[in-house]
Amino acid sequence: MAEPSDGGAPMAGAEERSASGPAGIGGPIERAAGPDQSWLIASPGLWEGGQSGFRAGWVELAQGRIKAVGFGPSPRPADQTVDGLVAPGLVDVHCHGGGGASFTDPDPDQLATAIAVHRRAGTTTLVASLVSASLEQIEAQLDRLRPLVEAGELAGVHLEGPWLAPGKRGAHDPELLSWPTPAAVDRVLAQSDIVRMVTIAPELPGALAAVERLSEAGLVAAIGHTEADLATATAAIAAGARGATHLFNAMPPLSHRAPGPVLALWRDRRVFCELIADGHHLDLDLVGFVLAQIPDRAVLITDAMAAAGMGDGHYQLGGLPVEVAEGVARLAGQSTIAGSTIRLSQAVANLVAAGQPLVPTLAAASAGPADYLGLPGVGRLVPGAWADLVEVDPSGRVKPLLRRGRPAAAG
Repeated sequence: MAEPSDGGAPMAGAEERSASGPAGIGGPIERAAGPDQSWLIASPGLWEGGQSGFRAGWVELAQGRIKAVGFGPSPRPADQTVDGLVAPGLVDVHCHGGGGASFTDPDPDQLATAIAVHRRAGTTTLVASLVSASLEQIEAQLDRLRPLVEAGELAGVHLEGPWLAPGKRGAHDPELLSWPTPAAVDRVLAQSDIVRMVTIAPELPGALAAVERLSEAGLVAAIGHTEADLATATAAIAAGARGATHLFNAMPPLSHRAPGPVLALWRDRRVFCELIADGHHLDLDLVGFVLAQIPDRAVLITDAMAAAGMGDGHYQLGGLPVEVAEGVARLAGQSTIAGSTIRLSQAVANLVAAGQPLVPTLAAASAGPADYLGLPGVGRLVPGAWADLVEVDPSGRVKPLLRRGRPAAAG
């Protein structure tokens, strides 16, 4: 979870837009293809996740996957025409919960609630993020999440902690922070069947060696919650770090004499940079500028906690009390921001409302995150990919259409 960067301009009234109402901006997907039949959907505006913009086109689905995609007239009469724009489902790779639930919750119903609240807003692929805890607690949490990963309900797990800098811990319990010792890294690597990403402060003792081991094992090592200087962050990238956990937040600011980790992460073409576009963590003009500078490496995330999709009130994050007021989550009695309360569809709408182009914004919420974690079959509408589709209007308002070929409810 991130602290706000200095100078970020809050976005007044940045509440989650409701996706209630009709089951599609231009009409719902009536049904999906059966196991032995295909289903062809046409749209006046289709974006497959590539470099081009929206064009009239069609998608043919079969057995939950995309069979074919094309532009112009469809090869046969469409089974259904969607009046709005069609794009790939959204991909959120940094999310702690929603709907009043957290991914650290032991109750399977609460885990399902957290997934469902994001899915109803068009997030068809979700990675569960866990806050700092003891390794024993993390292992128990991973055991509870493993069935959801194996069933395809989650795309994996992100460990945001416990290998974080105490001075940049944000909304993490300082008593639960630790160093990435070789034995600790061994225990994380033993869970590499479901762990996709690990946030790490590279200045900690043993951190560079840990980054190298994580990277060699196929996990994404993401630099974050760090006090590293430019040289240390650069060394971590050389060791295999390929991500920036919420760039700008919970790290030293970019300064003309001490550029710190921001410059190292931003300029290296091997590194993907996460950005929180809730209007509180970062100024939306800054987010838009970064998207324009590194369109292939910018990744929109929510960093959402339990209050996502909910109202103001009292919540918890990793056992710490959190107060949400006017849509902003803060540690109780403190100014420290404790994650966001948005869903990824709201990040898209926020940026479009701030004047950012629709297609690059959608790319940073779909294809970009999929590339970041190497998630197969999501983020683009291409043959063989999962049939994950959303409908979007020119203002950036997103509604779900299909997940794995099945109609998705909005809400």
